[in-house]
Amino acid sequence: MFVLLCLIEPFSRFSQQKLCYEAYRAPETTLRELESSFCFQINVYFHLCFLSRQSRNETCTSSIDLKLILHYSLLPSIAIIVVLSCLEKRARRSLIDVKWPLLNGRCAIVIPLDFVGAFHNRWSLGFAFGATANKVMILFSEGYFPLQVPEWARAIVLLIGAMEVGLSSYPFFACLSSHNQIAGAMLGFLYTGTWFAVIVVHSAQCPHGQIMGDYEKIIFYWPSLLCQVFLLGRFVHMFVTASWLQARLDLLNEKTSFMEGHQAQYIQQLLRKRPLQQAQKSWIPWKVYEWDPYFQFPSRMISMAVLAIICLYMFVVIEFYAYKLVSHVLETLELNFEMLISSSNTSEVVAGVQNLKEFIDVTEGVWIFTIFTACLTCVSYVLHILACYRKHMKRLWAGQKEFLPLVFGKLSSSQSVAAIARYSGWQIAYMLWGYLIIHTVQCLFGMMFMYGFVLPIKSGQGIQLVKHLGTGILTLAIVIGLMQLQIVIATRFFLQQKILPNDKEKPLALDNRKVFHNFNYFLFFYNVMLGLSACLFRLLCSVIVGAWLIARIDRTIMPKGYEAADMGFRTWIGMLFMDHCHTNPTLVCFCHLLVVKTRERQQQRTTNYHHFSNVTITDFRVSIKARTRWLLLYTLLNNPNLSTFRKPK
Repeated sequence: MFVLLCLIEPFSRFSQQKLCYEAYRAPETTLRELESSFCFQINVYFHLCFLSRQSRNETCTSSIDLKLILHYSLLPSIAIIVVLSCLEKRARRSLIDVKWPLLNGRCAIVIPLDFVGAFHNRWSLGFAFGATANKVMILFSEGYFPLQVPEWARAIVLLIGAMEVGLSSYPFFACLSSHNQIAGAMLGFLYTGTWFAVIVVHSAQCPHGQIMGDYEKIIFYWPSLLCQVFLLGRFVHMFVTASWLQARLDLLNEKTSFMEGHQAQYIQQLLRKRPLQQAQKSWIPWKVYEWDPYFQFPSRMISMAVLAIICLYMFVVIEFYAYKLVSHVLETLELNFEMLISSSNTSEVVAGVQNLKEFIDVTEGVWIFTIFTACLTCVSYVLHILACYRKHMKRLWAGQKEFLPLVFGKLSSSQSVAAIARYSGWQIAYMLWGYLIIHTVQCLFGMMFMYGFVLPIKSGQGIQLVKHLGTGILTLAIVIGLMQLQIVIATRFFLQQKILPNDKEKPLALDNRKVFHNFNYFLFFYNVMLGLSACLFRLLCSVIVGAWLIARIDRTIMPKGYEAADMGFRTWIGMLFMDHCHTNPTLVCFCHLLVVKTRERQQQRTTNYHHFSNVTITDFRVSIKARTRWLLLYTLLNNPNLSTFRKPK
């Protein structure tokens, strides 16, 4: 019933007073008739709200249907993908180039986003995800079904809907990542501008909606519109920069190194000697966050953070308006109970109405306050996840795997590949569910605090509350004191003396064994009763910590030995291993040196001076004897059987 009330249009004051007056104007109405008339009033008003909402929607008819536009946008999206694919060059030639020489190595696969080791256009790709935030929220709410199918096939239809939304948003990312920046900038600007104009016209014609009422579409679409404005500026900047470089006859699509600048700086920092005395840090780098110039977050993490914050904003807006609907329903109940008081002045009814008013006021205040605290908690989680990603990656780069559970010591390659594919989506879903659970838990604790401390003090029961609180604190202090007393007695009487005077603790060797056994026997029965409270406290701590950390995918909520059951944490570990294998600066630097040396040798062989000795090719001198010995060692290592045929000395 409560869920149904949340979906009903809020009651207006005028209609409430009118219906209540008609229901209670007869002086001979009995209590049972009042109850039946109240239920009749609720049902009648539900129909009135539906009719008024329907009439209001009929007055506002938009000339643009976004679902239809989404279907039609697949045609230009496919056209943009085909154009960019024809302009893209393949890394290797194939038999197609032999059959059709006009292709000249073109018609390659377009990459919308490099999920592994992409450090270019990080914020642009993040805002591109932000431009599709409203579509992502529709997918999360399971409200987008492009086909009407039975219940058992909904998962397949959701997959088709997700593929359709992804294909519609594909040009945002493909135009940013295309090597042909002029064509990508032009096509991306036209496609983004078209979507921007469609959403603006749709919001301007009908700014109100069926769920949140006034200005629903403006409140929902302004983050996506802001991201699209950023993308338009980014495409203009790309076009101007690419045109200027082409005017200077620079090569736009030349082969660039896959080694980033910050990775080279990281390797150089490792080769330097560490200073004897480290510089003193201020409070912010020491306690909050320290900027590292040798580390950059990949575009996947930046996109996840931007999209998570925008989706969290939309989720909070929906929750706020749901709370608004519920508050209007509670106000209607309060008004009807006031009418009930006017007809029946019994003390029980008056006390019940006062308690209801108090409950409504307390719930509204706690709910609004915990909205802000839960939002701050989730936003801090997003930032903390980025900090944990950097900390874990730097530990893996240094070869430190002790922070990982033993069950994740060896993770299969297929699991790592699947983990990096589903991490971003799972993190956003975990964040939204975590916000809802954290908000609910905080609201419950807020209600307990209000009814346990604030309201008794306001009602003049502060002295009695202090007495009960003092009694509880004293009981808890005695229990903790007895537990500490056991430790003190064990240290003082049941352990042998220190072996060396400088030892911090006594050795684990028993003394006074007979007294020790009697001590354990008499405390056994007390510890049984104490264990009941300790068990409940353990359960309470597990529930609170689990609910508080449900949004954090970088930390497991399972006990030791059961970490593999936490699919979110397993996804996090797989993503870390995937990034570690593909973005480790040491490995990337080594591969970069191999590629550079290979290219230099290929260029030297194509010149007319390949017959020169190594002295003219390299910057350092290598003796012929040392080179011969090195080749001999290399040959014998690869062919150990040849050592028996060598001439003995």
